[in-house]
Order: sequence, then C-alpha cells, then structure tokens
Amino acid sequence: MPTPPLAGGTAGPTHLRPLLDTVLAALHDGATRRGGPLPAGGPDTTTLELHERTGPLIPDHGTGAHHALRTLVTALAEGAADPAHPHCAAHLHTPPLALAAAADLAASALNPSMDSWDQAPAASALEAALTTALAAEIYPQTRNPDALVTTGGTEANQLALLLARERHGPVQTICAANAHHSITRAAWLLGLPRPVVIPAPTGVMDTDALREALTRHDGPLLVTATAGTTDTGRIDPLTDIADLTTTHNAELHIDAAYGGPLLFSPTHRHALRSLHRAHSVTLDLHKLGWQPASAGILAVPDHHDLDVLHHHAPYLNADDDTDAGLPDLLGRSLRTTRRPDALKIAVTLQALGRDGLADLIDRTIAAAHHLADLVDDNPGLQLYERPTISTVLFRPTHTDDTTVATIRRTLLTRGHAVLGRARTHNGLWLKATLLNPHTTPDDLRRLLTLVTHAHADATTEGSTLR
Repeated sequence: MPTPPLAGGTAGPTHLRPLLDTVLAALHDGATRRGGPLPAGGPDTTTLELHERTGPLIPDHGTGAHHALRTLVTALAEGAADPAHPHCAAHLHTPPLALAAAADLAASALNPSMDSWDQAPAASALEAALTTALAAEIYPQTRNPDALVTTGGTEANQLALLLARERHGPVQTICAANAHHSITRAAWLLGLPRPVVIPAPTGVMDTDALREALTRHDGPLLVTATAGTTDTGRIDPLTDIADLTTTHNAELHIDAAYGGPLLFSPTHRHALRSLHRAHSVTLDLHKLGWQPASAGILAVPDHHDLDVLHHHAPYLNADDDTDAGLPDLLGRSLRTTRRPDALKIAVTLQALGRDGLADLIDRTIAAAHHLADLVDDNPGLQLYERPTISTVLFRPTHTDDTTVATIRRTLLTRGHAVLGRARTHNGLWLKATLLNPHTTPDDLRRLLTLVTHAHADATTEGSTLR
C-alpha cells in the first residue's frame, strides 16, 4: 500500500477533495437509511448493526481510504442521533451550521496546536482577536476584557472556580439547586469546600436564601448564578444577585453556557441584564451558537485576571523567546495540545454578522413559544411554563411519572423522537430543547402527535398488564 497522502500543504486539498466526496455521499446514505432522528431498536440493536456494518476495526490488511470512509461514516450516520432532525430535541445538542463544519475541516487539515506560537502563528492571532471581541460583548464597559476558549461549559466553570481560588484561597462556593452539576464537580476537583446549595423553588435562585447564606458564611465567597438552566432554561435574577454579592463583598460567576448568546439578539438581550457585573462568565457556542463541539468560552473583565494561569515549559515558552516577542500561549488554557476552535466561531460570526445570529436566535425562541402554544391548545397535554429561552416542558394531562418515562423511551426505541426528561417540584416532564432554526410548525405538530400516540400505547399496555 502506498504511503497515504497528507491533508496539509499545497497538495493537501487535491488529496482531500475525492475523500470528501466519499464522506459526503456516506453522510447522505447513512441519514437516508436511518430515516428519522435516531436509529430504531434501542442500544442493543444499534450496537449489533454497527458491528455488522463495520467489520473488524484493526484488520491485518487495510481496506483502503475510500472503503473505510464509506463503511464507517455511513454506519455512524445511520446510527446517529441527528440534531438536524426537528424531532431530535432532548438536549443542548445543536445542529451545527454547514459553514461552521466546513471551517472545522480547515482547522483539522491545518492542525495548528494552540500551545505555542511556532505551531499556530495565524491561529493564535485569530484566537486572540476573537476572544477579545467576545469578551467585549460581555464586558462592554471595561478597558481590557479577555476570554479563553474551552471545551465547553464544564471546563469554563472549572476555570472560573480555579481563578477565584487563586485570588482568594479556598473560596466557599454558593449556588442554587438549579446550578449545573459541573459546579459541584469543579469544587471537588479543585479541593474546595463542597458548595452551599440554596433552594430554587421556582426554578431560579431564591434571593432571600442567598442573602441568608451570604450573611451566615464567612468569606471568601463565590456565588455562581445560572443564565439558562439545563432543565427549564430559566435565568436567575442576575441584577438582584449581583446587588447582594456587592453588598456582602462576595464574587460572582455566571454560568451563561446556554443563555449567553442572547446578547446578540436586540429582542432578548434584556434577559441578561447585569451579566457584565460578574467576575467571570461562561459562554458555550456549541449550544445556542450552532457550532460543532467544542466551542466554550470563559470571559473575564480584565486580561490580568488570567495571569495566574501562566505556566512555564521551556520547550514551548522559553523566557528568551517570550522576551524576543513570541507570544506565550500556555497561559491560555489548562490544556497543552488543543484545536483552533476559534476558527469556526470567527467564520460564523463574520459570515452571519450580528443581525444574522440574532435572526437564528429569534427564530429558535419563536419556535419554542409556538410549541408551548400548541401544548396549551391541546387539552390532552399539559405545559409546565412558558419558555424562557428555547426549552419547553410538557406531558400528557393527568399522567404519572412512570408513564412519562415510558413515553420517552418508547419514542427513542422506535426511532421516532429524541426528547429529554426533567424533574421539577411537581413531577417528571418531557423536555423539548429546540435549537434547530429550520424547525417548522408542522414539525412541532407532528412531534406532539408522536407523543400522543406513544402515550396511548403506554396507557393501553398498562391496562393490559393490570
């Protein structure tokens, strides 16, 4: 077998083009065979079919590039949960824009490693420009805001707690019951005290409970608020929380992994009032930003807030190289080797502009409100509440939790729909997290019909068993 060609250099595109034709055809064929939002049959069936279609993954003799690509990509596409399908709406799992995926291909072909300038000359400059621009969206009133590119909200939240620890020592974190699980995990990983968890009886942080916790606990304290919870999409009362942290001399981190992109929408940015008052903010553009994962951001009001992340490794950032003007990139992440995720984000923002991104956000939120209207108008369905962003909780009327869980698994096993589940103070709900701006009213009506049919089947089966 001849030595396989490379993706980079002047000859790289020539070698890539026929392979891309094979990949694109395989993506089409796999999606056509699947014919829905996910494969039917459940985990055992999907696993068996994957193994049957792919054969041995490490054969004694290679099958060749086109055969391997055609076989494995088709199998993966056929067995995918496809967020581009309007009935795949369980999680904050976005359908990436085609232009962002195309930019990601360029990043993979060039393969800059963002841990030293000599591996990523232009990519490091692009990342610096992008992070500065995004930080300025969050902190428009500060002189030198900055941001880091992360693998997502979990890493960004961990970095936020790390920065607070390095400023103040073993900070006590205070969060609400609606906070993302990564806050508790970050405190554990960093050797910090277990977070004080205060109630969120209405789905958002209880400010009276926060006031009591701030009064009861000695500093240093870090309050973590949420702008877009994973269960309901609710946004904590950010201004009231910021006022309380200021009064009690506590720091504030806002996890806006979900809701942060509302900043780009003139219609909805008011929901993030006081975001700029946080000492750090998490943003995640592989949610309401339509990027391929990963595309997380941690923003801070001043670039010197990141100085504590500086790390020295002579083969990457020797002092004399830094003194000579080579940018030091090691302090830009806890990771060493990392991809140029800034490229796809920059391409998307430049291609769409503020108005284009705002249109995607507004369309998606409008679809969520339309779904809520359809549920409200159907006496056989119950709506939990009006959506804050694009998450809609609903369930069949007068249905117990066991039936709700059964409906969800039935839809998954049949390959008809991917809906999430969320537990609130009054039981279990089906969760539709709408992130596809191409979703139509007919798509939403069909989704509710699928739920209604699955409910009828579950009720009939339950009656038969009794």
